[in-house]
Amino acid sequence: MSKAKQEVATVVAKQTARYGTWASPITADAILQGGGSKSELFVDPITSDIYYIEERPAEGGRDAIVDASKGKDVVGKEWNARTGVQEYGGGAAMAYGGAVYFSNYTDNRVYVVNGGKDPQRITPDNENYRYAKLNVHPTQTHLLVAILEDHTKDRPSEVVTTLCIINSKTQSATTVVSGADFYAFPSFSPDGSYLAWEQWAHPDMPWEGSEIYVAKVDANEVGLSVSDITYVAGKKIDISVSSPAWASNDVLLFTTDETGYYNPWTYSVSSRHATPVLPSPVDEDFCQPLHKLGNEYSAPLDRHAGRAIYSTLKADRSALYILDLSTGETEEIECPYTDIQDLKRVANDSFVFLANSAEAPQVLVVCVLSDGAKPEFRELSAACTSNAPQFPNELISVAQSVTLQTEDGPLHVLYLPPKNPAYEAPADEKPPCVINAHGGPTGRSSASLDWSKQYFTSRGWAWYACSASVDPDDYRVDVNYGGSSGYGREYTLSPGPNRKRLEGQWGVVDVEDCTRAMQQLSRPPYSLIDPNRSVIRGGSAGGFTTLAAICFKSDAFAAATSLYGIADLRSLAKETHKFESHYLEKLVGGTLEEVPEVYEQRSPIFHADNIKTPLLVLQGAIDRVVPPDQAEVIVKAIKERHGRVEYTVFEGEGHGWRKAETIKAALEQELQFYEDVLGIKGSDDNRADVPYAHRGCSIQ
Repeated sequence: MSKAKQEVATVVAKQTARYGTWASPITADAILQGGGSKSELFVDPITSDIYYIEERPAEGGRDAIVDASKGKDVVGKEWNARTGVQEYGGGAAMAYGGAVYFSNYTDNRVYVVNGGKDPQRITPDNENYRYAKLNVHPTQTHLLVAILEDHTKDRPSEVVTTLCIINSKTQSATTVVSGADFYAFPSFSPDGSYLAWEQWAHPDMPWEGSEIYVAKVDANEVGLSVSDITYVAGKKIDISVSSPAWASNDVLLFTTDETGYYNPWTYSVSSRHATPVLPSPVDEDFCQPLHKLGNEYSAPLDRHAGRAIYSTLKADRSALYILDLSTGETEEIECPYTDIQDLKRVANDSFVFLANSAEAPQVLVVCVLSDGAKPEFRELSAACTSNAPQFPNELISVAQSVTLQTEDGPLHVLYLPPKNPAYEAPADEKPPCVINAHGGPTGRSSASLDWSKQYFTSRGWAWYACSASVDPDDYRVDVNYGGSSGYGREYTLSPGPNRKRLEGQWGVVDVEDCTRAMQQLSRPPYSLIDPNRSVIRGGSAGGFTTLAAICFKSDAFAAATSLYGIADLRSLAKETHKFESHYLEKLVGGTLEEVPEVYEQRSPIFHADNIKTPLLVLQGAIDRVVPPDQAEVIVKAIKERHGRVEYTVFEGEGHGWRKAETIKAALEQELQFYEDVLGIKGSDDNRADVPYAHRGCSIQ
């Protein structure tokens, strides 16, 4: 039995202690013992070998490639299988015929490793080039198609994105498709005769408006060219299409949200005709917004356009469907997991995915489909991190999905109650609560187990995320505010001509929803949390929501934490990276030149005088998505009016934490900040001193 299990098991009688003061074995060090999460899967289509990319906080935050069958790293610690394409990355590696290809983050070059040999470079010596979503041509295997992002002129308006052909023999990269601002999912048909891809252009994000194309391929020993480029589906501004994948040499599988939800369609190259797979539309999203380039939520199960597997979101958890592509017949597989992060075909009638549960750490799962037999889920033990934290289920707070009703429609919330079998709170006391605003802002909060949330709930905090619904026995909240994904295009973008969710309303709807969620949960019929001890926090877009909330709802929250959050929309519009450089135009309702007054009205920096709430600001020093000056302007403004603010910059970190020492310091500092502001003294003191880039900006 682990030390943590022994500690809890020896408790006979519960202690009575105030919420927020409970001692917990879930420490930052214990969380970090399990290493990082698995971020992506990829499967060798020839050998059916399964690989995954795993984050390694203890190894400087690098991404490692792991052979799932062996539980062994493919390359050494000096390699970082990560790409900076679109800054958020994704799609950094793939395998074909026993060879593994990957982008190395250190020098931005693509390498191939085969048969245990050292990785060999296959792209030009140019650090301005970034590559993602590699795909090998099936007959000319020395040729790979890839997304190429050229940062020779490293300003957002001058970064050039194309599809290129990498020739591994000549170590060259040649443009093959250009003209759009962005590309995704380039892939050859099984016989190599066609190339398919997704593309979109400013001011769209891919979940707002995008298009899919196919082209005829002419490939030989020397190189590759395309011709007869043909439009498949999608429409700028109005219709999002995604996830093109070949179901046969003739049939392309993809999703489109033209009916309001992402549903599956097929396209025949020979007939040049697109057809919905389902007899009638289904109000479930059969894919997720394309924030990162690597994750996929569907896969053909064979090479003759017979069946395909899909992961959807249904009642705030993942569902699995097998679809007959010719008849549209749908079979739902009973899915024991809360959230499926990625999904790939292994061989005929088997697929693999990353699974997350409400009460168990992430696992790698292979599902085998046998004729007439119940689908068999096999968790790959070699792929499970052996030193992951082991805590009893009695200590884990399970997220509850709640739908609150507001004057603007439904509000989806996830609520995690305080939970620790060693403690009970005094009668009639309500717990302090963390209101979490997710990033994106078109992202979503998941009900899956997250040890950083349990870090709080096991100490007697409630955690609340706007995005789900509430049960009378819950206590931490994640808010899937208007604009969150997984609830259809209307909830994410615009439900109708007279009522919009997030389109044009960022900084209004999200702030209102987070505040409403806290207020409703603190009142009858719920009465679950203490409104006077509720804090708000969020990262990136959630950091903007946090800062806006304490500006425009100045008395609503007792404390706040902004992690790499946005303070000035005007400067963000001028300096953020290419992928999101026009994102604000729809979120705010126009360009900076068109509606400068709105940018000023919504920017927390212009309303810092309203901030009465103690604020903690955590920032990465090399963040290119939300640069450090966004944090510095709000900190300076609060200091000048003698407000309370603490500011920490983490050297070597970008948009989010990757290093173990940063993850530990940020988590412990946030808890300590809330305890100090609210006058809560915890029963345990396990916070180690960690050197920061600078600290001490706290002004009482």
